[in-house]
Formats: sequence, structure tokens, C-alpha cells
Amino acid sequence: MEKVTKDELISYLESLHNDAKCALNYTNDYELLIAIILSAQTTDESVNKVTPILFSKYKNIKDLSNANQTDVENIIHQIGLYKNKSSNIIKCAQKLDEDGYTNIPDSFDYLITLPGVGRKTANVFLAEYYNKNTLGIDTHILRISKRLGISKEDSDVLKVEKDLKEFIGDYPTKKFHHMMIVFGRNECTAKKPMCKDCKIKEKCITGHNE
Repeated sequence: MEKVTKDELISYLESLHNDAKCALNYTNDYELLIAIILSAQTTDESVNKVTPILFSKYKNIKDLSNANQTDVENIIHQIGLYKNKSSNIIKCAQKLDEDGYTNIPDSFDYLITLPGVGRKTANVFLAEYYNKNTLGIDTHILRISKRLGISKEDSDVLKVEKDLKEFIGDYPTKKFHHMMIVFGRNECTAKKPMCKDCKIKEKCITGHNE
């Protein structure tokens, strides 16, 4: 079986989701980073319901660094892991404030030192806000990459990230990331993927091509 090519995959993704973009609502770098942290293991829609209240009370890094955790928990309690996330975003703001930042720096190495910020969050933030050539790997992208044979089934997140960046070359990682996520949510789902209508199903190597 031939593997999908870069042109085939990108052309198909563009035909389906060319207008895909970040689903989190934000107006600045501070709001984006906090929203991404909150979005872990929950939906963007649920995050968008709580962030207007959160950001109206805590307008910047300094405000959030001085927040009471119980107050933050009361605001975001409807999203998953709200206790841990409340603690993380306050500690994140505190570290940024202690380090003298009023804006979020465009440094991957620094970002991953912040509470609540791992490799995926840092990569997503840098690509989205600073248009850096970084690629955040979420569960959708991980799944699709292995189904299409871009990465091996036993590849970890770091290997998938490396494989995908080599695969797409100079194509904008930000756009590719958003198209893959929407494709994973709408068509190439974890359960009952819509294989019947998929235009690249013959390139799927994991059996989801009935």
C-alpha cells in the first residue's frame, strides 16, 4: 500500500477545512496561553464559556498572579480538572510576574518551565501567536498520523512531531495543525471514523478503510 503524500493530504484537508482556525477565544498573548492551559482534556467550547468571566476579573498576568485559588475555581469549575488548572494558571502567572514579564515570551525553553505548560501547549502557543514553526501534537493529530502511516503505531509524541514536520516541509504548521484537528474531530474520529466518504481512505494503513 502506498502512503499518502504531502500534496494528497494537504489538498484533501484544504478541500474540507481550509478556513480552520483556533477555536479558543482570546484577544492577547496572556489570554491565549491561559486558555490553552485550561483546554487540556476538555473542549474548547467549555473553555470559551468561562474565560470571559475569568479575564474580566483578571485582566493581565499581575492580576492573575494575585488571585485567590478558590475564586478562580468558582469561575472555571465547569471544566475538567478545574482544581489543578486553577492552581497551575495562578502559579504560571506568578512565575511570569516574578521573572519580570508583562507579556508571554516567544521562547519554547522558557515556556515549558511554566506550571501547566508542557511541550504541546508551548508549541501550540508559539505557532498560534508568534507564527513560529512549531507543531503541537494532540490526540487527533497523533491518531491520524499513525492511521496514514506518517508515523509508526508505536511512535511517541516527540517522534510524531518530528515525522510530521519533515512530512509537511515548509507548509505553515499553524494552518496544518488546525486543519488536522478539525479533520480528527469531524471525519477521522477515534470511534466510527467516516471512512466511506474519505478521499484518501486507500492510504489508511490501520484498517479504517472499510
